[in-house]
Amino acid sequence: MRFWPRSLIGQMLLAVAAALLVAQAISAVLLWRAADSRRDQAALNTAAFRLVTDNVRQTRRDREALTDRAERRNGRSDRGDRRRGDRRNRLLGAGQTGGFPHVLRIERSDASPLLTGEKREPELEKGLTSILEREGLAVDQIVVLERAARSDPFVRSRPRLLSRVSQQSNAKMQLIVAGIRAPGDDQWRIARALKPPPPEGAARSIFLQTLLIYLFLVGLLFLLLRRITKPLKALTQKTENFGKQASETGPMEPQGPEDLRRLITAHNVMEARVAALLDEKDVMLGAIGHDLKTPLAALRVRIESVEDEVERGKMAASIEDITHSLDDILSLARVGRSSLPPEKAELSALVGSVVEEFEDMGEAVSLAATSRITHPVYVTWLRRALRNLISNALRYAGSAEVSLTHDDARVVLTVEDHGPGIPEARISDMLEPFTRGESSRNRDTGGAGLGLTLARAIAEQHGGTLSLSNRPEGGLRAEISLPSAGSAH
Repeated sequence: MRFWPRSLIGQMLLAVAAALLVAQAISAVLLWRAADSRRDQAALNTAAFRLVTDNVRQTRRDREALTDRAERRNGRSDRGDRRRGDRRNRLLGAGQTGGFPHVLRIERSDASPLLTGEKREPELEKGLTSILEREGLAVDQIVVLERAARSDPFVRSRPRLLSRVSQQSNAKMQLIVAGIRAPGDDQWRIARALKPPPPEGAARSIFLQTLLIYLFLVGLLFLLLRRITKPLKALTQKTENFGKQASETGPMEPQGPEDLRRLITAHNVMEARVAALLDEKDVMLGAIGHDLKTPLAALRVRIESVEDEVERGKMAASIEDITHSLDDILSLARVGRSSLPPEKAELSALVGSVVEEFEDMGEAVSLAATSRITHPVYVTWLRRALRNLISNALRYAGSAEVSLTHDDARVVLTVEDHGPGIPEARISDMLEPFTRGESSRNRDTGGAGLGLTLARAIAEQHGGTLSLSNRPEGGLRAEISLPSAGSAH
């Protein structure tokens, strides 16, 4: 299956659409990563706040403990008991809050929070260090990692907390675990903060946004490319029509971008010059044909006065040879210059009439398989090409077999013989002008070498090809292959 289009607009649209798709995919990934980074930063800030708050509380507790000891020495221990009772009440009140994040209190541990198989987050560690330094909290060691809430040892050691985690709507709840150890402290202080889950439908929102932008850009690009390539398509069509037939359609109006306008203007100038040259060639060929055929006709009359029949026959043959060569040259120069469009013809009838002409002359020409095919052709020219192929087969093999076949892709006229064929190295050369199967210039053994060249030019005039190949059982096969544009019956 072919995925790469052939047209310019198709190739440009596919290439740019693919580039836009890659760019939009990268943009979507970057947006998702930026959102994930913001959620990481929010959780990190929460963990940092808890560590700083715990440090402040620890400092306050240390000061209160010093004050209590001083008061007990002075006999005022009741004040310390009252403060401890107030502090205990505040802690109990804090523990009674029903929000899930509040139960993730600071944990003290002798070991680092990093478990086997887990990876540290260097970027988050740098961020936490920066926050703590701004708050004046000295840190000797720091570890930050991301962990699934359900696999956290602190959560799993508390059944009620684990149950609460399991009841959350987001089964993939993540925690940011931050552990620090202060200088001179032999224990780690570990803070846990819930990483905010992505907003519901965030992935779908990013996908839809990316898809809408992509469709808008591709649609806009398609309209722009169609506007640019429309005059180019018209120019291509005009050039193809000019190549097929010299019809006077007038110059094409320049349109489109400046580059295309200049191209169309240059094409109009070139087409006008080519048409003028072709017209001059036709006039020149007509003059040559008239100026040469008139004296040849006069010579044909004069040789009647030659008494020697043998010499008179040789002279007449020479004049006939010159006349045929002149006709071939003029036909080769004029092929493709018809100002009339091709006409639909029944090809089997055309082939049959050509075969009958040779049969009437006693030539060994037979008609093989044929199909009833209606196809637009230049009847006179195609008849001429078929005659040339049959004459070539009769000249070198003494017989010819003609067939007509077709399929969905092409129509094929085939002429086969049982002669010696052509050496493989010379097959392509035989289609060139003045190339013959043997080196003599005797018309009885080879003619002027223009028959196959003219047949090839006629096939190309119809948008087809002429091919030569040696048959495995011996002989030559010549095929005129035309694109299947007619209807088969």
